[in-house]
Amino acid sequence: MKTLYVSQQGCTVSLQQEQLLVKRGAHLLGQVALPTLEQVFIFGQSQITTQAIRACLDRQIPIAYLSRLGYCYGRTLAIERGYRQLARYQQEIVLGDRLRVAQSILRGKIQNSRVLLHRQQRRREIPLTETLATLAQYILRLRKIHDLEQLRGLEGAAAATYFSAFGTCISHPDFEFTGRSRRPPGNPVNALLSFGYQVLWNHMFALIELQDLDPYQGCLHEGNYRHPALASDLIEEFRAPHRRFPGPRRHP
Repeated sequence: MKTLYVSQQGCTVSLQQEQLLVKRGAHLLGQVALPTLEQVFIFGQSQITTQAIRACLDRQIPIAYLSRLGYCYGRTLAIERGYRQLARYQQEIVLGDRLRVAQSILRGKIQNSRVLLHRQQRRREIPLTETLATLAQYILRLRKIHDLEQLRGLEGAAAATYFSAFGTCISHPDFEFTGRSRRPPGNPVNALLSFGYQVLWNHMFALIELQDLDPYQGCLHEGNYRHPALASDLIEEFRAPHRRFPGPRRHP
């Protein structure tokens, strides 16, 4: 099954028999057969015709409307498909299970932070031994914490420890980092971090919404009508990416 991503701006998705056509002006950019389609993503200033929407609803194909950066404004769903089926299970999660999930999220975040700093220490011979030891101690302390507020406190302490060493990993003279600052970011590095985290958060929020989960029902963070806590939960492990991505292949 396919997902149709309409990310180019100024496009129109229309219906022709059993196919969706994506056009920009008079130029045909692509076409997708409805029987092979699972969902449709409309980004930014593009649109979909009423006839195409009805055809998707008839086949229970959800349509998501997102900003250019991936923030999900909402979805169009067929009545027969139901709404937020998995969210009912979220509401039944007991406190003990929430605590275990929060511990797992936080363990992944701290471990990823530690791996990233450890690699920088080896590559550039930066003195980060004390920071790495502190982060390792935080991971051990996770097992002994049985209170969400204490977990959140530990998360804050681990983040402060990580960012206290983050600046030493930056070698470019134009990018100085002395500490994390937000609203507004205090320097270019903080601005880049905030921008990257926001893009990541937008994409995570959209994925949660499209999986019929309740983005406001989290485990580590406390949610309310203005804070989708599950999105904040799930981006934590990706704040310090350490995996190596393969570069372009070089041919002899």
